Amino acid sequence: MAKKLSEIKDTLDNHVGQRLTLKANSGRRKTVERSGFLAETYPSIFVVQLDQEENAFERLSFSYADILTETVELFFYEDTNELLANGQ
Repeated sequence: MAKKLSEIKDTLDNHVGQRLTLKANSGRRKTVERSGFLAETYPSIFVVQLDQEENAFERLSFSYADILTETVELFFYEDTNELLANGQ
């Protein structure tokens, strides 16, 4: 896992437009899993476009610190079948 926020951003920049599954800790031992694709990266946040068939929200945004603190985990799909953990 990357140790710096800039390394996390650089890694995510390479995966813009790629399908992913995200796992987010919602507190009190609640974990939410959603699928979609990485839409955009900004200096402080990144945006995930969610699949509309499964979710009420269209987009979610997270900070790079959420990945650093492991509040959010991203699993990217190399192809449609292969899953890569945390952009590795």
